[in-house]
Amino acid sequence: MIRVAIVDDEPLAREGLRLWLADEDDVAVAGEAGSPAEAVKLILRERPDLLFLDVQMPGGDGFDVIEAIGGEHLPEVIFVTAHERHALRAFDVSALDFLLKPVREDRFRAALAKARRELKRGEAREGPARLSALLDHLRAPSPGDGPRRIERFAVRSRGRFVIVPAAQVRWIGAAGNYAELHTALGSHLVRATLAELEAGLDPQHFARIHRGTMVRVDCVREVIPATHGDYDVVLEGGETLKLSRRYRGRLLA
Repeated sequence: MIRVAIVDDEPLAREGLRLWLADEDDVAVAGEAGSPAEAVKLILRERPDLLFLDVQMPGGDGFDVIEAIGGEHLPEVIFVTAHERHALRAFDVSALDFLLKPVREDRFRAALAKARRELKRGEAREGPARLSALLDHLRAPSPGDGPRRIERFAVRSRGRFVIVPAAQVRWIGAAGNYAELHTALGSHLVRATLAELEAGLDPQHFARIHRGTMVRVDCVREVIPATHGDYDVVLEGGETLKLSRRYRGRLLA
């Protein structure tokens, strides 16, 4: 059963979606909300699988809702808006889908079918990566401000997806086609190579210290000479990592 939440400040808009959803045997409406604040409470309480989310509402917008719940629960999201510019923004950040008001039933059915297919993919679904991209987009730099940096990771933890801010990552180790993020609370695997992360993370905060290791610079407590020109890097938490001669200049700089 797909549990759905509807968030829209217009009662008639909520009613229309609710009536269409009533025709779907595999869908149950978990709740409705008419404001961003109510939406956050509803989503964290009911933990729906799918969210129909209005963009423009009194007291905030749908993007505020996503940012507020991102670290706790990541449903699939279909944006609903009366303004095409908002729809284009949602599309730009790779939302699952968006519906322009007044919503046509055929577009609604198509969006729901897309959500159904994505949810059936289980752990392989792309929703967390999409919402992680959306969250990054919210704080994206303006043109001319330089490249967009990775600010957070969507990781699977205890049967759910959570957001891990890059600022909480102390060091990163290579694990084949994956990278292992180490935080003060534990470790997480993400599907990315160390080279990809090195290109995406802010070089002011992260430095490669070995072909298989990156470190957050402000977590480094000591750099101790070892042997053959290598060094030991001691982190604030007591972990000791190898700094190879090849990467020594990057860290010391």
